[in-house]
Amino acid sequence: MAWLLIVEPFYGGSHRQLVDTLVSRLDPSTYLLVTLPAKKWHWRARCSALTISQAIPRDHQFTTLFTSSVLSLAELAGLRPDLAKLRKIIYFHENQLCYPVKTVKERDFQFGYNQVTSCLAADIVLFNSQYNLTTFLSHIPSFLSLQPDHRPNTKQICDQIKTISQVVYFPLQLPPRQEIRRTGDRPVHIVWPHRWEHDKDPDTFCRVVIKLHEENCDFDLSLLGEVFSEVPDIFQQVKVKLRDKIKVFGFVPSKQEYYDLLSTADVVVSTALHEFYGVSMLEAVWLGCYPLVPNRLVYPEIYPVECQYNTEQQLFKRLHKFCSDPSSCDATQLGIQFDQVAGEAPLQHLLGVLGLTDEPDV
Repeated sequence: MAWLLIVEPFYGGSHRQLVDTLVSRLDPSTYLLVTLPAKKWHWRARCSALTISQAIPRDHQFTTLFTSSVLSLAELAGLRPDLAKLRKIIYFHENQLCYPVKTVKERDFQFGYNQVTSCLAADIVLFNSQYNLTTFLSHIPSFLSLQPDHRPNTKQICDQIKTISQVVYFPLQLPPRQEIRRTGDRPVHIVWPHRWEHDKDPDTFCRVVIKLHEENCDFDLSLLGEVFSEVPDIFQQVKVKLRDKIKVFGFVPSKQEYYDLLSTADVVVSTALHEFYGVSMLEAVWLGCYPLVPNRLVYPEIYPVECQYNTEQQLFKRLHKFCSDPSSCDATQLGIQFDQVAGEAPLQHLLGVLGLTDEPDV
């Protein structure tokens, strides 16, 4: 019977990539995978523990439970005392303690609270970057101080979580590189490959490219990424004003077509307000795009200083220069340590934490 229980309440995107990469190295007889579809994230974070507690068989020989921080692990352990006895490992793709909100009242306290209690219920806590780990621990005191009274001892909580935490970078499986780079005298191709939601700050990016257009800069533009809610108004402005420059507007469902597009682009931009790893940026840079990233969040951990900007005006100036001199978009000498932050090394680290030795694909 299976000894490893893998639970993913939000089986999509990077969460699915991690699980699929992991199980590709396992004998199917050794694990049971329990998932819920990647829809309605907020409800998965609030309610998935109860549904999943009913989906996991009572007759089992599990010794280890691996899950993501979308699951309220403390709730699951309370609902299923038999699972509380397992070696419980939780993986943080992101944390909710520093999710950007305009006002404190907009923050749903329960999401962050569940993540804190999940850590306290776990035996090992894994974070996909040092930035993720550091910000989670550093925000616990101020986050729990939002409680009006009878607050817990935050130093004790931080100390307990810190002792069981470590960084395991996301084992991103990078695509084969294509020898399709800049040819001829064509405009620089700028790509923005992110979810069309406020935490990726599309407004800043759109203002910059509109300004480039108004200053008669020559460039092509692709606005990629999934749309989970209404399209921000500023995207519609870009679609109208820059219609002659836009190569792709919206999500590219074919992964190969997406990689092909990145392989022919020149610059990839992030304006994110909330990022702990950044799959789409790493994929684009791996395929040859020059990265421009804000000097915040996880980015200084991965990208050299020459790729970073501090202000919207600095981003505009960098892109303006690339438009004037497309040949300067050379990412080959940046020295990004792909072998450390993606691929086999992080996967081997994860397998080791789980107590596994690497096995051939099955």
